[in-house]
Amino acid sequence: MKTHPMKLVTVICETLAREHLTRLLAAVGAHGYTLFPVEGDGSQGQRPGDIAEFGNIQLEVVVQPAIAEQLLARLHGEFFPRFAMIAYTSDIQVLRPDKF
Repeated sequence: MKTHPMKLVTVICETLAREHLTRLLAAVGAHGYTLFPVEGDGSQGQRPGDIAEFGNIQLEVVVQPAIAEQLLARLHGEFFPRFAMIAYTSDIQVLRPDKF
């Protein structure tokens, strides 16, 4: 079975960034994403999930390496100054690269 290298970009941020973030994904050429509510504790303090508007979301997107670089650069320049957010990448292998 042949696999193909891709990047998984994970973004954890405050819910307020959701709409801006999904627009950015479309702008950089991402073809889809998975998003779900999360809660936890970190440098911004505890973020319980009891009030959705003030909670956190986690977004995951599988993209080509070049798109991952562009996405991270824009997150760093445009989003980090405005929103509580972290982002990281993971090297992954996919079976159907045409899906991404």
